[in-house]
Amino acid sequence: MRTDQIWQNRTVAESFLTGVRGAIPFATEQIDIALRVLDQLQIPIQQVADLGCGDGTIAHALLTHYPEAHVTAIDFSEPMLEQATQRLQPFGDRVTLLQADLYTPDWQESLGKQPEGKQPEGKQPEGTFDAIVSGYCIHHLPDDRKQALYREIFHLLRSGGAFLNIEHVASASPWVETLFNDTLVESIYQWHQSQDGVLSREEVGQRFVYREDKKANILAPVELQCEWLRAIGFQHADCFFKFFELSVFGGVR
Repeated sequence: MRTDQIWQNRTVAESFLTGVRGAIPFATEQIDIALRVLDQLQIPIQQVADLGCGDGTIAHALLTHYPEAHVTAIDFSEPMLEQATQRLQPFGDRVTLLQADLYTPDWQESLGKQPEGKQPEGKQPEGTFDAIVSGYCIHHLPDDRKQALYREIFHLLRSGGAFLNIEHVASASPWVETLFNDTLVESIYQWHQSQDGVLSREEVGQRFVYREDKKANILAPVELQCEWLRAIGFQHADCFFKFFELSVFGGVR
């Protein structure tokens, strides 16, 4: 049974964007690290896909950092796409927003590509993207679907292109998970205080523990996901940043 469809709920999406997104520790640094990795590629960054684009924060950073780039931003949540449309409007035709569901291979049809497995025998999708990025999205998919999506991403990249995932990953133990949860609650509380919030730290903690979207998380260890990428054929697959359950990882085709 799917749990990720909670993100199509306007209230849940807006609650995340207004109450949590700005409080994620090292959020700016995570994007900067992803850009630093992309800067080291031997190809120009001109065609980029942002999978699960949310409110367009990562797409905005990409479009700003790479003035010649076009970003195809994809999400299945209409409320998120509405926010992304507003944020990315100044970039005009340098951005294309698409509504598509990563839960099945059919999402590739929104790109004008035939899903893997529907190709003529002996052929694979021709890679057209210099980079594919994702932020806090793929952890909502079951592990077998994560692996399938990584294979789809590999075939959508051109040779020398990279996949970077800014992601929520599994802790190694419940003890580490508790450390992360306490740290995140404190960060959310401090952020709310800076925004003239009235919630106590205890109230912030209660809302975090019982938040509606928690059941949509299907976390996998970053080390395991890097192994999946290597098995698919990604080069230099590695974790480039980790802070408890926050990670930046990926690889190069």
